[in-house]
Amino acid sequence: MSLLTFGLAPGSRTGLRPAWEEQPTRTGLATKGVTLTLVCLAVLFPVWVVIVTSLSSVRTITETGGLVVIPRGITFIHYQELLSGGQVTRAALVSVGVTVVGTLFSMAVSVLCAYGLSRSGSVLHRPILMVLIATMFFGAGLIPTYLVVQGIGLTDTYLSLILPSALNVFNILVLRAFFMSTAQELIESARIDGAGDLRILWQIVMPLSRAVIAVITLFYAVGYWSAWFNASIYISDPDMLPLQNVMQQLVIKQQKPTGLSQAINTGHLSPLAIQMAVMVLALIPVAFLSPFVQKHFKAGMLTGAVKG
Repeated sequence: MSLLTFGLAPGSRTGLRPAWEEQPTRTGLATKGVTLTLVCLAVLFPVWVVIVTSLSSVRTITETGGLVVIPRGITFIHYQELLSGGQVTRAALVSVGVTVVGTLFSMAVSVLCAYGLSRSGSVLHRPILMVLIATMFFGAGLIPTYLVVQGIGLTDTYLSLILPSALNVFNILVLRAFFMSTAQELIESARIDGAGDLRILWQIVMPLSRAVIAVITLFYAVGYWSAWFNASIYISDPDMLPLQNVMQQLVIKQQKPTGLSQAINTGHLSPLAIQMAVMVLALIPVAFLSPFVQKHFKAGMLTGAVKG
C-alpha cells in the first residue's frame, strides 16, 4: 500500500528521504555556526599572532616574554630594516622573478602540451600521454635528477629553480580535459576559415578556458613562490637564495639576517619580530592575490558557459 493512502508524502520524515536531505533544525544551524566560527578562529589566531608580533616594538615583546597577542602600539621598524636593501630584500626579488618567469614558462609549455594531447589526430599523442602519466607513478629519484641538473651546468643558476619543476603532469591532464570539452563545431568552423592550430588555440580555445587557465596559473605561481627544496640543493651562493630559504634560515636555524646582526645584538631590533616579519612577507602575495584570482575564476566560467 502506498504512502499516499495514509496521507504521507514521499518526502516526509516517515518516508524514504535520507537524513541529510531533511530541513535543518535551529539547534543544528546553531551548532554548525558555532563550529565554523571556532574553526575560523583556530585558523586565523596564529596568523593574527604572527602579524601583531611583527608590528610590535622590542619593549613590548620583552614585556610579554615572546609572542604578542594584544597589540600595544604599532611599529614598522622591522619591515623597514628588512626591506632596506639587505638579504631579505634581495631574496624577495629573487622569489618574485622566479615566480613570474617560471609561471609564464610553465603555463606556455603546459597549454601547448595539453592542446596537442587533446587533439585525437595529433602525431603520437597516445604514446606521449602514456609516458606523461607514467611519470606520475615512477620518478627518476633525487640523485639522478641532481646529476642531470649538474651535468647540463644549471647548478648555481636561476634556471635550476625553474626547469626541474617546470611541468606538472596533473595540471596538463586538467587542461587537456578542459580543452577536449570545447565545442568541435567552433574548431571545425575555424579550420574551414583557414585558421591554424596556434590561432585556434589563442583565439578560440583559450578564451573559453579562462577559468581553468586561471586555476592552473595560480597552482604554478604558488608552487614557485613556496618552493625551497630546489634552492637548497642546487644553489650554494647565499645571495641567490629565494625568500623561502632565507625564512628557513631565520626561523628554523635561528640565523640573523645579513647586515642586521649589530642592530639585533644591541637591542634595536627583536629577532623574534624579524622572524615574524619575514613570515608575513612570504604570506602576503598568496593571501592578497587569491581573492582577486577567484573573481576571474567565476568570470571565466560564466563566459565559457555563455559562449559554449
